[in-house]
Amino acid sequence: MSTYTESVEDYLETILILSKSLEYVRSIDIASALGYKKSSVSVAMKNLRERNFIVVDDHGYISLTKSGLDLATTVYERHEWFTKWLISLGVDEITASEDACKMEHSLSKESFEAIKSKVKLD
Repeated sequence: MSTYTESVEDYLETILILSKSLEYVRSIDIASALGYKKSSVSVAMKNLRERNFIVVDDHGYISLTKSGLDLATTVYERHEWFTKWLISLGVDEITASEDACKMEHSLSKESFEAIKSKVKLD
């Protein structure tokens, strides 16, 4: 899909999803959502900060920057679309979501757009 690692994309997508339900996103929330150790998430947040994908305020609250939000939105859209498509094909919801997570990282933008233009979902 992009030059970004699957890990970067997963972290950004998780921050986006958490921000939809939480007033503030913290490292501990990300660790809980992904099942990772807080120390691992802290290292990843440092990397995301250095790449200008997130900002962390004095309280430890994490927000996506414009570039972080753009990438997270792209990954999330793909995840949602592939999940719905697989469910429409008869795949159970859990498997569809797990498989969508793998697919969202692999396809080029061109291929994804071509599939979306040929496959219409309700």
